[in-house]
Amino acid sequence: MKRSLGVCYYPEHWPEAQWAEDAARMADLGLTWVRIGEFAWKRMEPVEGQYDWSWLDRAIETLGAAGLRVVLGTPTATPPAWVVAKHPDMLPVDVEGRVRGYGSRRHYCFSHAGYLEECRKIVSAMAKRYGRNAHIAAWQTDNEYSCHDTVLSYSDCARSAFRDWLRGQFPGAGNDGDIDALNAAWGNVFWSMDYGDFDQIGLPNLTVTETNPAHAHAFRRFASDQVVAFNRAQVDILRAHSDAPIAHNYMGRITDFDHFKVGADLDIASWDSYPLGFLEDRSGATDAHQRAYSRQGDPDFQAFHHDLYRAVGKDGRWWIMEQQPGPVNWAPYNPAPLPGMVRLWTWEAFAHGAEAVCYFRWRQAPFAQEQMHAGLLRPDSVEAEAFGEAADVMAELADAPDVSPAQAPVAIMFDYDADAMWTVQPHGTDLSYFGLVFDWYRACRKLGLSVDILPPDTRDFDGYALVMVPGMMHMPDDLKGALNAAAGQVILGPRSGARDAHFTIPTPLPPAWPGSDLVVERVQSIRPDLPILVEGAGAVVGYLEQLGGGEACILHTEGKAPLAVRCAPRVTYMAGWGDDALHMRLIKMVAPDLATHNLPEGLRRRETGAEVFWFNYADHPVEIEGEILQPAGVLRRAAMLG
Repeated sequence: MKRSLGVCYYPEHWPEAQWAEDAARMADLGLTWVRIGEFAWKRMEPVEGQYDWSWLDRAIETLGAAGLRVVLGTPTATPPAWVVAKHPDMLPVDVEGRVRGYGSRRHYCFSHAGYLEECRKIVSAMAKRYGRNAHIAAWQTDNEYSCHDTVLSYSDCARSAFRDWLRGQFPGAGNDGDIDALNAAWGNVFWSMDYGDFDQIGLPNLTVTETNPAHAHAFRRFASDQVVAFNRAQVDILRAHSDAPIAHNYMGRITDFDHFKVGADLDIASWDSYPLGFLEDRSGATDAHQRAYSRQGDPDFQAFHHDLYRAVGKDGRWWIMEQQPGPVNWAPYNPAPLPGMVRLWTWEAFAHGAEAVCYFRWRQAPFAQEQMHAGLLRPDSVEAEAFGEAADVMAELADAPDVSPAQAPVAIMFDYDADAMWTVQPHGTDLSYFGLVFDWYRACRKLGLSVDILPPDTRDFDGYALVMVPGMMHMPDDLKGALNAAAGQVILGPRSGARDAHFTIPTPLPPAWPGSDLVVERVQSIRPDLPILVEGAGAVVGYLEQLGGGEACILHTEGKAPLAVRCAPRVTYMAGWGDDALHMRLIKMVAPDLATHNLPEGLRRRETGAEVFWFNYADHPVEIEGEILQPAGVLRRAAMLG
């Protein structure tokens, strides 16, 4: 498939007389896609049941006449004031019991039946009007599910829906469910928490001290399922009236709903890439790291999400729906990208298999909440810095091969339910499942390895020299069997198989690996300023387990405690959360035949089926293959096949 560029546009923000000029400039730049509509519910339906499509008809026709392909977003992320007035209890409630009010966006609770019905109405009206429009080439459902912490709502309607969901999880006679089964699964005998009826179960917030982790975990699973159902309701309507592919735009490091389950109902996974904002806002990087990459972004954060959403997308189809073009408005600090970085970010997405990269936004808004957010154009319509970089990419695409994905030599499994379990019980400040998986991913990238991310239901590992499954707290028996049978090497991480599906420590004790007597005897989390050194090189920096049994120990701490132990001929259990040096060392020990590269700081490498890419995230030049790669530089070479 051809690589293409696009942009996000808001015709309702600009005089209609300007639309044709904007469309012509987009086409002249070489853009293919333009996303519109996702925040325009009030303009579409000013008053309940009274629709005004005339302006949107003209906008779509203007863009289409210029040769642009329209991605039309459903506007359900921004319900207008009249919807809230009709359903005042649709507003989400935070963990402290405070109603989150009207006045920005994402002001709805996924569990509110009345709001869901309003969404069905507006999406149905849109789908009937535009489902066969020749200019509508794709759809987007809603916008950035969970952005601003909006999946977990502690409202009355969420409590009622949670109880009904639990009855389905613990079925009994009739529709009442089996409350005794729930009590047993959750261990509610502890602290005399046994329930007599499902209607006695509250939400896991505002308790005197911590709630039962099984309760908190169940609520997170429920909340995820609510997002899946909400999205599916829109998809079902769109599919009834349109054959165009459907996408949703996910966000970086958003893990409180299962993107794989949402993606199963979609055609394309897309995500919104803001490398500088995410570095400051959610990367978890140290202050020194943030200073070093303040104008480039983390060298691995974007790539991780590219690979994740390639796995979420049906048949590997994925886009960037919003690419940062300049300073943003929402991070703690909002510097300008280093010259060339917008081009680098775009090419890195293409190197990981993106079909399209769309810049956010066409023109910087002179008003409202995002007036400090850069676009391809300034508010006065003069070209901003990123416009020229987009033009450079467009020119370079002319001689670039089509998107040509290839299976990577390394795979890492990612499980949103495991992230929920770690979130409920991290066992140490700043420890998270995402952080653990990302550390292993970064170690691979520093070795120059390309990585595939796999969903947790994967059971076929053919073709991978190395498969890593770090920190998956609940591991079904069939997954353990499939990993044992894998032809390549396998590395398990700490806390693998540490809980059953309802958050109980299983017996036999973890990891309960088939054919092995390996046992985790004790666990501890490690202060970041008290690392535990490892014989040879590296250190344990986050989490450490005491092991007993196993076949052979291949790494010890300096205190002679076993750290990496074989529990099957090709399966290694790593009992600690290590630093980069330790993770890289173990990868090379376990899979010595991998073609690793000792990359200098800030340099990253990615292989596709047709090309090899190098990306320089450093703020200084580096030499690669006899060529000096400047800061923000991209080097492309044809892949050596065969």
